[in-house]
Amino acid sequence: MSAVDPVLASVLQRRLRAITQEMGLTLLRTTRSPILNEARDFVTGLYDAQGRILEQAEYIPILAFALAPACRAVLEAFGDDVHPGDVFLHNDVFSGGNQHNDVAVFRPVFHEGRLVAWAATKGHQADIGGAQAGGYNPKATEVWQEALRIPPLRIVERGRPLRDVWRLVLANVRLPIVAEDLRAQIGGTVVGERGVLEVYRRHGAATVERHLDFLFDAAERRMRSELRRIPDGTYRGESTVFYDGHHPGSRHRIVVTIDKRGSDIAFDYTGTDPQTVGFVNAPYASSFSAAILTLLMLVDPDLPHNAGILRPLRVHIPRGTILNAEFPAATTFGNTLAGPHSDAIFRALAPALPDRVSAGWNRMLGMTVTGLDPRRGRRYVDILFLALKGGSGAVRGLDGYDHIGLINTAGGLLAQDYEMLEVHTPHRLRRHEYLPDSAGPGRWRGGLGVETEFEVQGADVTGVVFGDGVDEEARAFGLFGGGPGALNAIELATPDGAIVVPRSKDVVAIPRGTVFRQRAGGGGGFGEPRERPAETVAAEVRDGVLSPEAARRDYGVEVHPGTFAVERVTGRPRP
Repeated sequence: MSAVDPVLASVLQRRLRAITQEMGLTLLRTTRSPILNEARDFVTGLYDAQGRILEQAEYIPILAFALAPACRAVLEAFGDDVHPGDVFLHNDVFSGGNQHNDVAVFRPVFHEGRLVAWAATKGHQADIGGAQAGGYNPKATEVWQEALRIPPLRIVERGRPLRDVWRLVLANVRLPIVAEDLRAQIGGTVVGERGVLEVYRRHGAATVERHLDFLFDAAERRMRSELRRIPDGTYRGESTVFYDGHHPGSRHRIVVTIDKRGSDIAFDYTGTDPQTVGFVNAPYASSFSAAILTLLMLVDPDLPHNAGILRPLRVHIPRGTILNAEFPAATTFGNTLAGPHSDAIFRALAPALPDRVSAGWNRMLGMTVTGLDPRRGRRYVDILFLALKGGSGAVRGLDGYDHIGLINTAGGLLAQDYEMLEVHTPHRLRRHEYLPDSAGPGRWRGGLGVETEFEVQGADVTGVVFGDGVDEEARAFGLFGGGPGALNAIELATPDGAIVVPRSKDVVAIPRGTVFRQRAGGGGGFGEPRERPAETVAAEVRDGVLSPEAARRDYGVEVHPGTFAVERVTGRPRP
């Protein structure tokens, strides 16, 4: 066997990573929906002939480890009946998908007549059929009320589009933009195929695959080295999911037991509550991805993300639980369960990794708005990413990120551009700014949330609320003496003067002229608040993100209202 060149291996790893980024740029430039080209709710990746991860560009982390299971589902469904020029679709959560709106496109890559890789993209489509436009249906009790299920499905055969299959899929979605975005995703896989073939032609198949095996082994060694830094032990954490959409006041536990021994780590979710009757469930792929993305937040961020890093990990999620719902359960809320899921892991590992864990991130509360844009006479969908992005939890040594969004997107999900929001939707933005006093107090405070206000000018508008964090106990939690972040809230001021406060899972009609107001809460604080430097507290009072009352109450700092000078510090002196 020929020797491995570590320099070439490093070059190949970076080239594969660059190819996935080029695929992502293709989607950013060619997709039509702002969900994709502004919010970047997609992932691109390359996989070997067995469906193992070669490299990924994780624009949305929750999608990152949900492509490989779908790739394996395509392989299992079609076996050797795969040819150059084929293209496959997949979204089915009961065969490796994570959410039905997240539609994957797979293209096999052949070199000298042999299958060597797969190029794939997965993106959140504006609509995917089902009973509710936009794909979120809090009233759903089974999968058929949520979406069109797409198990592994060939839509292009040897370069020839299967137009009857294509028409069947598109006949079950509401918006023409979906067809355009799927074509853009197909284009992204072409870019991936070209890049992989160029690598194979330049270096030869034997050299490439020998070095890929080396990269898998190297990634495993690096992950094992990181895991050895976690003290051996058994750690247990819990969190709560609030309200299943059908039983007011309902609560559901997520329980994780983490067993760390040497360079191996196992996550066991025995004790997690059973699946709900509604859509507040997750399929396995979504929950597995949530567990891995949380662990990756606690290790070296420069680890290559290939299949090698998964070898030391074991994840057991009992079937029939809220994190691994059985067919035919509704599961659209599954990606959002990454928030409480990560909470449980952080709580479990806080004693072992106090210098790495994060305090709680703001729980997600969002609203999808669907209706008719009277300016153009066409229907639209808007997930209002602008309004739902709260703050992250603080860590030792650093404040949380302001307006970063959900932990399952970990900063990848971008807010909408103000002007583009008004171009794409009949909404008139009135206000979007940081929410004062929303950050959990601490030696290092949580990230700030935001408040948003706009006027709805669409016709036949429906709002679908899906989220959490409106229950007092659902505040982003603090760690090591830090305080919780502010709560989420949504209210609708209708033209007749009424104030409508929807539940956290709800469907509401929105009259034209309604003013939408939302507060996305902040992240949890880390460490004792009264150890925060007084001048830092005073600066935040000056900047308007902290009120004088909160400075006095939470930090024991008295700030002069005119000069913003610190007049008095109460409690323990700062270090």
